[in-house]
Amino acid sequence: MGFGKLRLFFSRLFVILIFQFSFSEYYMGQHPCHLKRDYSPTYTKEGDIVIGAFLSLFRKSDFKMDKYSFKSSPAFVRVNIGYMLKHYQHFLTVQFAVDEINKDPHLLPNVTLGYQFLNNFHLSHLAVESSLIWLSGKGPTIPNYSCGGQHKSMVVIGGMSSKLSMAMATLLGLYKVAQLSYGSFDLLLSDEVLYPYVYQLGSRESTLHLAAVQLMLYFGWTWVGLVISDDPTGEQFFRNLKEEMALNGICLAFTERAPELFQEDYEVIKLMSRILGSSSNVIFIYGTTDSLGEISELFHDHKFYGKMLITSTSWDFSADSRNARMSNFHGTLILSHLERVIPGFTDFLRNVHPRANPEDIFTKSYLEVVFECTLSEISSIGIIYEQCDENISFALVPPIYLNNLIIGRNSNIYNGIYLFACALHHMLQTEAKDVSEFAANPLLSWKLHHFLKCVNPANRIKDDLCGDGTSMTAETYEVLNFKSFPDNISVEVKVGEVIPQEKVLSINEEDIDWPEDFPQIPSSKCSEACGPGFRKQLREGQPICCFDCTICPDGKISNKTDAEECMQCPEDQYPSQEKDRCLPRTVTYLAYEETLGMILASSAFCFSILTTFVLGVFVMHRDTPIVKANNRSLSYILLTFLSLCFLSSLLFIGRPTPAICILRQTTFAIVFTVAIASILAKTITVVLAFRATKPGSQLRRWLRPAVSHALIFICTLIQMCLCSIWLGTYPPFLEMDTHSEASFIVIQCNEGSLVTFYCVLGYMGFLALVSFTLAFLARKLPDTFNEAKYLTFSMLVFCSVWIAFLPAYQSTKGKAMAAMEIFSILVSSAGILICIFAPKCYVILLRSDRNTLGKLKNKANT
Repeated sequence: MGFGKLRLFFSRLFVILIFQFSFSEYYMGQHPCHLKRDYSPTYTKEGDIVIGAFLSLFRKSDFKMDKYSFKSSPAFVRVNIGYMLKHYQHFLTVQFAVDEINKDPHLLPNVTLGYQFLNNFHLSHLAVESSLIWLSGKGPTIPNYSCGGQHKSMVVIGGMSSKLSMAMATLLGLYKVAQLSYGSFDLLLSDEVLYPYVYQLGSRESTLHLAAVQLMLYFGWTWVGLVISDDPTGEQFFRNLKEEMALNGICLAFTERAPELFQEDYEVIKLMSRILGSSSNVIFIYGTTDSLGEISELFHDHKFYGKMLITSTSWDFSADSRNARMSNFHGTLILSHLERVIPGFTDFLRNVHPRANPEDIFTKSYLEVVFECTLSEISSIGIIYEQCDENISFALVPPIYLNNLIIGRNSNIYNGIYLFACALHHMLQTEAKDVSEFAANPLLSWKLHHFLKCVNPANRIKDDLCGDGTSMTAETYEVLNFKSFPDNISVEVKVGEVIPQEKVLSINEEDIDWPEDFPQIPSSKCSEACGPGFRKQLREGQPICCFDCTICPDGKISNKTDAEECMQCPEDQYPSQEKDRCLPRTVTYLAYEETLGMILASSAFCFSILTTFVLGVFVMHRDTPIVKANNRSLSYILLTFLSLCFLSSLLFIGRPTPAICILRQTTFAIVFTVAIASILAKTITVVLAFRATKPGSQLRRWLRPAVSHALIFICTLIQMCLCSIWLGTYPPFLEMDTHSEASFIVIQCNEGSLVTFYCVLGYMGFLALVSFTLAFLARKLPDTFNEAKYLTFSMLVFCSVWIAFLPAYQSTKGKAMAAMEIFSILVSSAGILICIFAPKCYVILLRSDRNTLGKLKNKANT
């Protein structure tokens, strides 16, 4: 025996046990058909086929027995009867649908439908009793007894909750009676092994979690609390909702599973503290009216300040419509299935009057409770009131007790009756038998199940693809806003619509009344949103909705709210100061037009002109002793190339090109090498001049100009070889520097091979160091013919400048790098010019009396 069959066996065994305890309420007469009960309200409208309607208008509670006996005792029984006034519309919907079908000439033209109302007091064991009453045809009796003659029933509709439906199905299923359950969809009832003859009319709400997430996203609620019913349906919804929330970046602040009954008071306190203590301002509540009964009482009795509720119509928190504390739910948003408007119901209500059907005890009881008056000498509710006005009608019933539209469970009842009518219509057409044969023969009536699965009540046609009546369709939800007003008046106003599968959401925010604690749209976030320019940094060990905002690092931006990562700007753009957008970079270089470029270029031109002037002075005074005494040919070479050194710095100013990048460093290197080699030759000449003073000295042949020129050529040739190697291996090239200056693209020359670049500089430094050493050693020779001191100072300045240049050059970027090299060229060249030639120009131009051979000889003798 399979597990499902075992469950079915024990369920039906449980029904038999219920019978045993239920019979303790009755006393047995002389025949099974004469079981009597103190109060068994029912109302029947005859027809060819009678629909059994198991509804809930009254509610029994606090049913107690003698603690020492299983038998009930009048002294120990206390029965409280409550009124579920809002559910009276279920009775009216059955009447309206049946009357509408009976008037339809095309649907069941030769069949008259009737109905039998049975009130199950919203209790499972009384729902089983009502099933027994319906099966017997007269009153509570022993199973398999029929006390009402020919049985005209083929289908029942009920119950309002899954518990009632299960209780009814355990008995009705034995007789394969089709049961249309109009309550909320329940996964347990979809078990075809346990409940093969139960057809659920409620929607599966298969996309409710999608609609809820879209609503949360619309209002920016990313930190939400969840209260679900502690049953399989609640667990299924929790799994679906949690998965969809994770996909959309929404987190659960807490999840509470609410039992139908709290066993201990501390459980209620724990739940309240969890809800009130949560940092979430929005709470989604999912479950049915019965499964969340304790939660309903909790919210009715306590005001949850600072909390916004979202729910679905499965939880009808206003079921107890006489509760005066509905204001606690003011502002609640409700997701409801889009219901089609059923025309004619308002006109139907005008024709319903208690005096038209005096046997209808339900209408009579309902109006007496609502208006607190009596319609007859003896009140049906056992309370003495004044006589009701003769003009009493449903038009005077407050909206909280009666809705003029068929919506919610009323719509399920309406569709269920039409489902049965359409199935019966197609069955009669197929079988070609009289309806009385089906009602009398259970074997024939069982064929109804096939047609119930194959008829779509929406369009009332037969579906070729027969299923279980729960096909997946595109669901549409209305967003309702519950509004509570003084004098116990409340309404549900449509404020939006959601089509989850198409991700379509429309909300009219102006029509929404938020809870009193929220003057505007509530905010429910674990962390405030990170604005543009920041990125989210998750907190360790916390959900993804809890994070800190960190400013984007340099070079990156974020241009949206709650950015996960910062974006790198393109090469031709740079981040704004707020790091929220990329701005276009400006191309820049060391230009002649800017101040620094103008100063450096002017300085280069001025020093070049000054050098040319000095050269002119030397050429004009070439025959004077002071010019001749200092090897004038070397002085001419030195001055010429010093002028070129100043001019070579101009290659570092202006917009670079690939050709300029190659020329600037090599030109500077070769020109400077010639100048340093000239100084080296002058230094060697000075030293050798004092060593070759003896007659016949072999050193005199090294004092010839050709030797000095050869030295300069050799030194320059070595530098040219180094430059050729540089250009042949890894030459300088043009590059766009996007890192040196944030808002600019610096066009500059990259030296290419740094090794060869520093080899070129090092070679010039070597020549300068040799010149400095020789000049320093010759500094004490006779002053008149000796320029060694001036050469020493010039090389000291040159070496100092270029030694300082190396670290400065490495630490600068962009235009500053070019400016640093220009400055070093100008200062070192100016140092050589001033240290070597300033004293000579002073004598030539200002002290010409000292520039004579006699003066020089006298000074030498002295």
